[in-house]
Formats: sequence, structure tokens, C-alpha cells
Amino acid sequence: MIFQPVLHPILLALLCAAPAFFVVRALVTGPSRALWVLRLGMIVVVFAMLLRPGIPGGTSRSLATDTDVVIVVDTTASIVAEDWAGDRPRIDGVRDDVQAVVDEYPGARFALISFDAAAQLRLPLTTDATALISSLDVMRPEVTDQSRGSSIGIANRMLGDTLSAAAKASPERARMVFYLGDGEQTASSEPESFASSAKYVDGGMVLGYGTTQGGPMRKTTGQGNEGDDYIEYQGQPAMSVLDEDNLRRVSEQLGVEYQLRSADAAIDLPEAPTSTTDYAASGEVGNVIELYWIAALVLIALLAVEVALATASVVRLRGVARIRQARTPRARTKQTRMRQSGEAR
Repeated sequence: MIFQPVLHPILLALLCAAPAFFVVRALVTGPSRALWVLRLGMIVVVFAMLLRPGIPGGTSRSLATDTDVVIVVDTTASIVAEDWAGDRPRIDGVRDDVQAVVDEYPGARFALISFDAAAQLRLPLTTDATALISSLDVMRPEVTDQSRGSSIGIANRMLGDTLSAAAKASPERARMVFYLGDGEQTASSEPESFASSAKYVDGGMVLGYGTTQGGPMRKTTGQGNEGDDYIEYQGQPAMSVLDEDNLRRVSEQLGVEYQLRSADAAIDLPEAPTSTTDYAASGEVGNVIELYWIAALVLIALLAVEVALATASVVRLRGVARIRQARTPRARTKQTRMRQSGEAR
């Protein structure tokens, strides 16, 4: 038998001690002792349930990736260009591929950087993959009316700082970088280089989204409520076109491979560095057969008895009230008759 309490056992004892004190006092000094014994039993059962008793079960081997994965995502207006899987926005493909990255490297730590006119660290390194997906789900492209052009390399410094800090904090861990974008350079300057980050990178990939024909872009407000209007250029819908040359240049700077993505092809992710892939916790993770549900069933049974007793008491009191109501008019009539008889005499 093992216990996995929801709180520290001392805190649980203190939480249950207060109601137990009043119940015991009522049990010693008050009437209806059987009812108070029932309530004391409920407190004991709740305490046992919160301790989460269990029986050690079998063991299973769990693969863990001791790797830091930094994901860099393009959030310029072009990332919502509608040429993914026909006419869906490119960011749909980005979200699907990030989920594939999370699934491919279980146990890894993930960080998320987005960039448009500026780079932003959306999520520092964490093992909480759910937080990563949630951050990506709420991430919105830059506001169209505020767009003044952007560079595909604007995140170079933030990426370098993130990788450098990770290397200092955990030098034994490998580091992978995944850059997801369309390579479209709309700033007038040349793209910044990611070459300074290459010394920290042990693997990863640059993933490209879009088509050479391009796709139209809806106007964005940053609120997630894009309308029906499209960005226009010279009276026609502006088209965002994939630039693979720029993306290949980024992959060369980082020292990773480039892959053009499309909705009809499964993503081909690289393997994690073998030196950091192993079985967690000495190769085994214990399973526990939970028993708290037994205490929960006992609690439900005790509550059912309490409700039954309370219902019986209510019925009994209503019966007594009816009897009193029925007797009261007769008593008054009898007194009135006796008074009238006395006056007549």
C-alpha cells in the first residue's frame, strides 16, 4: 500500500481536524449520537480519500529525450496566406507540424519564439508541452495596419541568447532548433544571419510553408477575428510567395536541413541526438492502481444514509404539524362551548 496525498499529510490533518472537533463535541454532549457518529465517519473517509491510497502495479519503460528544442515561428501577415491544403492559412500547417515535433521528442524541453517586426520569447524552456501548444493556439499574426515590413532573421539575437543560456544551464543536454516560415523578406535591409547560433545547435530543421504561386492574405487585427477583407496591392489582392532560397540560407547558417512542407506529405523529422535519448528513471516508470474510489463509494453511501435520515425527520415533523393543526380547532370549539354554557347558567 502506498499513498499519494493531494496535499501534505499534515495539512490534510489540519483541514479535517476542525470539523472533527465540532462533531466529536456534539457526539459527547448532544442528542442523536448515531447521527454524529455517521458524520464523524464521513470526515474519516474524506481524509482517507485525499490521501490517495494505492497499490504498486506493473512497470513500463518510458522513452525520454534529454534535449532542448527551440521553435522559431514566423508570425508576419504572410503566415496567414491562404495556400496551405488549397485555401487554408499557412499557420494551420505550422500548428500541425509543431504538434508533430512535440510528439516526436517526448520528455524534451520546449521554447517558443515568434517574430514579425520584432522577436518575442513566447515560452521559455519547459517540459510542459501542453503550454507550448496552448501558446501556439492563441498566437496571432501581426496587425495588418501596423505592419511596416519584417525581416526573416530578426529573431537571430533572441535565438542565440536562448541557446546560450540553455547551454550554460545544462551543458550535458543537446539542443535542436526548428525554424518555421515562408522566407518572405519584406524589410528593405538584408536578413540577419543565424550563424552565431550554429555552435549551440545539435540538430533541427528549417520548415518552409507556401507556394511559388502565392496566396492571398486576410487583414488581421491581432484579436483573432479576421474579417473577409484581403490585403490589397495596387487594387488587387496582395499575394505572399514562398522564398525557398532565403529558407535554405537560414538552414545553412544553422547547420540543419531544409524541408518544404505541404499538407499532403507527412513531416520527416530528424532523430534526436542519440547521446541524449534514453529510458527515463533507470529505465522504468512505476504504475499505481488507485484505491481512492473505494473511499468515494463509502462516502456516497454515508451521504445517502444522511439524506434518508434527514428525509425521515422532515416527514415526521410534517406529520406532527398536521396533527397539531387538526387538534387545535377542536380544542378551541370545546372551550367556546364550555364558556357559552357557563354564561347560560
